[in-house]
Amino acid sequence: MSENLDQIVQGKAQKWLDGNYDSKTKDQVKYLMENDKKELTESFYKDLEFGTGGLRGIMGVGTNRMNVYTVGMATQGLANYLKKAFPHEHIKVAIGHDSRNNSRLFSEQVASIFAANGFKVYLFDSLRPTPELSFAIRRLGCQSGVVITASHNPKEYNGYKAYWADGAQVTPPHDKNIIAEVEKITSPDEVLTTQSKDNITILDETFDEIYLDAVHGLSLSPEAIAANRDMKIVYTPLHGTGVILVPASLRKFGFRNIITVKEQNIPDGNFPTVVSPNPEERATMKMALDLAAKEKADLVLATDPDADRIGVAIPNENGEYILLNGNQTCALLTYYLIKRWSDLGRLDGKQYIIKTIVTTGLINRIAEAFGVKCFECLTGFKYIAEIIREHEGKMQYIGGGEESFGFLAGDFVRDKDAVSACSLAAEAAAWARTQGMTLYDLLKDIYVKYGFYKEAMVYIVRKGKEGADEIKKMMDDYRANPPKTIGGSPVITIKDYLSSESLDVRDGKRSTIGMEKSNVLQFSTENNTIVSIRPSGTEPKIKYYFGICEKLPSKEQFDAVQQKLDKRLKELETELNLD
Repeated sequence: MSENLDQIVQGKAQKWLDGNYDSKTKDQVKYLMENDKKELTESFYKDLEFGTGGLRGIMGVGTNRMNVYTVGMATQGLANYLKKAFPHEHIKVAIGHDSRNNSRLFSEQVASIFAANGFKVYLFDSLRPTPELSFAIRRLGCQSGVVITASHNPKEYNGYKAYWADGAQVTPPHDKNIIAEVEKITSPDEVLTTQSKDNITILDETFDEIYLDAVHGLSLSPEAIAANRDMKIVYTPLHGTGVILVPASLRKFGFRNIITVKEQNIPDGNFPTVVSPNPEERATMKMALDLAAKEKADLVLATDPDADRIGVAIPNENGEYILLNGNQTCALLTYYLIKRWSDLGRLDGKQYIIKTIVTTGLINRIAEAFGVKCFECLTGFKYIAEIIREHEGKMQYIGGGEESFGFLAGDFVRDKDAVSACSLAAEAAAWARTQGMTLYDLLKDIYVKYGFYKEAMVYIVRKGKEGADEIKKMMDDYRANPPKTIGGSPVITIKDYLSSESLDVRDGKRSTIGMEKSNVLQFSTENNTIVSIRPSGTEPKIKYYFGICEKLPSKEQFDAVQQKLDKRLKELETELNLD
């Protein structure tokens, strides 16, 4: 450690020893100063950054850790901005939290600070899914909201997500303006607090019913559910908030045979039965898949700790459980919703769906076939919410999603919602059965109709400043020397989302991309291969997203075409030196 950095760390730590901090915190700081210089440095070498999505970090003492002081200062900064943004309104905020360690503590701290600032505060009585917090903001007419969660991060993490009046995570210009206000708060002495609970209203199961009624309003096939009400559904909340509402929502839809993974029903921020509480990973889904095999279940559902991401597994013709990726789940749900809207005579040319730029092109094909508009946006659900906001009163939103296991049907929530997604996935399975198909059959049927689309995501980790410089150089090199061919097929379009410019390589014509600028490059080839490249916004990674497709002449040729696609994906990784 350099002498200068050591002085900075020691100086910041000393401020915590001398300042208005509780004795337990001071004891921990003192312990680190005397016994663990490495952890002391990690805890104090910088301030935990309040980014465009809020805070996320490891819990512990220090300026670079999630604790009541960093959470408190962020909340005061947000409160100060809300006062500027809504100068003549009585400000209302809603607060929710997940099952992580300290989540309740942090949420009560946030409530106390908002109340001390004179705001009307709605605080859930215990853990709740993130989408219900988004719903509450809209339903209760709040100007803002906060949910304490670190999504599917490891157990040592927690986070703080800020929402705006439309129930979506904050977007420009509010995100940068909030950051500026948060950065002005440099001491817990500047944070207003109160012991009074006069401004705090507790939300309980009565509000849950209001939310569940809204979710149930999305149902499109009640007759199919009635005919298949005993369909076996295995569900796991992975020790998170989904246990509160997902089984209740499935029952409200009419399903009666819901089998939960009992060991994972217990909310626990240590996530004792999994290495990572991420339903994208097969190891995380093992207990649910084993139970499904034992019970011969028709469907397996999972939600991450704050119940905004959905995991789905379905049995194939041999009874083996296939864990769907986010693109497949998104495609199945999109097809089901649009198909049923069409069957019910609800499509009149004014409906639309949304996908992110790195989500499967199969979504575009499905929408096109039904005459439904498909909007594309940058990665992140706040951009999906932004498009919904722009088209309110003009067009009708059906649903939308992203490859990272997020989906939203209906617009009464403005973030990804695994509660409604689980219910609709089960309904889609019931509807497929009335058509003489399983969900696996339905997925194959979609591929036959619209093309067999397959995707993969590969990343390269480059840590530290040197790594960041290397990632920047890689992006610069791709811009300076873009590939002329990919997988043997000529590149015909280059989209640079940082310059907001799309280039048609064939005729040299350039056009503007109507999106917020982002450091993403996307190459499209003559044979419909798409490669998107972007640095991660939260991790020291550069990510490569591959999308390819082939015709699937019949369901019987599924395995052969899948092997061909897998081979092509592997060749693309090799070509770009990623294997």
